[in-house]
Amino acid sequence: MFLTRSSCVFVLAIVSALSITAAEERLSHEQALTALEAPVQAMRIAGIERLGEIGTMADADKLVAQLADADDDLREQVTSAMWQIWSRSGDPEVDVMYRRGVEQMKASQLSEAVATFSEVIRRKPAFAEGWNKRATVYFMMGKSDLSLKDCVEALKLNHNHFGALSGAAQIYVNLGRLERALEYYERALMVHPGLPGAAEAVRMLEQQIQERQRQMI
Repeated sequence: MFLTRSSCVFVLAIVSALSITAAEERLSHEQALTALEAPVQAMRIAGIERLGEIGTMADADKLVAQLADADDDLREQVTSAMWQIWSRSGDPEVDVMYRRGVEQMKASQLSEAVATFSEVIRRKPAFAEGWNKRATVYFMMGKSDLSLKDCVEALKLNHNHFGALSGAAQIYVNLGRLERALEYYERALMVHPGLPGAAEAVRMLEQQIQERQRQMI
């Protein structure tokens, strides 16, 4: 790969920025955003990792384009960074409560987790991940209607939430609403083309829908 003069200048600027902060081992927010545009993958990954640590919801939206990258490792890093960003409410007390709910969910303390995430939602109703996590717990409890409602709320606040999109798709599959499930899986893939299992789910749903249509003729 040959770089133009302007590209070389850009790369040198990024390298300089990374070198300046090497002693501190931290990129600034501005440097992390700039690194996303670097032609060198290591620089992009450095920016992605840093945004995972300090990024905002607006930064998560900027990371979406990176989900279509051809490199598996980079896509995995982007996915992780987006989840990190989504899991920060902006309120330290709410974040502590949110993490408690996650631990309760992992420990299968589902009723307690619902209560915790409900309080998270009450305190921070604009925190999309609070809704998404409660949706997950309701799904684990077999309460599909409640889970779907929370998925919808999460998506109102974060339309790029591929987790909520795929979660809603799974619920629609369980409800036998295959066309609706297909729609949500396709929306999830538009955001995250490499979302594990989604492409295969789309193929299976298309086959099931076609088979059902043939049986109706």
